[in-house]
Amino acid sequence: MESSLLAGFTKSLAMTVLSEIGDKTFFAAAILAMRHPRRLVLGGCLTALIVMTILSVLFGWAAPNLISRKWTHHITTVLFFGFGLWSLWEAFTGDGESEELAEVEAKLDADWKAGAAGSKGTSKDNEDLKKQQKIFLTQFFSPIFLKAFSITFFGEWGDKSQIATIGLAADMDPFGVVLGGIIGQALCTTAAVFGGKSLATQISEKMVSLSSGVLFLVFGFQSFLASSAAAAAAAEL
Repeated sequence: MESSLLAGFTKSLAMTVLSEIGDKTFFAAAILAMRHPRRLVLGGCLTALIVMTILSVLFGWAAPNLISRKWTHHITTVLFFGFGLWSLWEAFTGDGESEELAEVEAKLDADWKAGAAGSKGTSKDNEDLKKQQKIFLTQFFSPIFLKAFSITFFGEWGDKSQIATIGLAADMDPFGVVLGGIIGQALCTTAAVFGGKSLATQISEKMVSLSSGVLFLVFGFQSFLASSAAAAAAAEL
């Protein structure tokens, strides 16, 4: 079975980029960066995605120790085909290009208004707090950083990109998978934070879903052919 570091890296990088562009967490990062310091938003989002990627790879790496590698390979193949069909279904049945963007923006607007209403009577306290936040660590773990972290982390938990990362790590070199995943997440999140809403509104969700669906199906066929080749080689022995 294909398990080289380069193969794991390239598959993880391609899958992450196509899965995360146009994702809810991508839009959330873009909108948050419009309202808060970019470095805090970028730091919070990237930290959450790196932690999520490492956890997912660890789960995938441990899976063959609990289930035979043959079965983890079959499960991964099924997941790729399933996610491919799921993404294609989303591409052809989506209600609109900016549906997810509107949904995320509405939720963040509600949170923003609630926070603004709760802070009207505490302007003096906020001024004192801002003075105390000159220390680097206090700024780093500010409410903005924690908000970006929590929105991204819980938004990614159980997402198809996380499950696909687990499947990749179970079947390929885990170091390649984690490296490709982190670089892919960093590229997408940086683009979202510095591109802002103008970039987010130009992204075609249907095209992204279509591209990721085709990619997942390609990975599925590759995985299926690899298992077939391994079975044929074993039969010849």
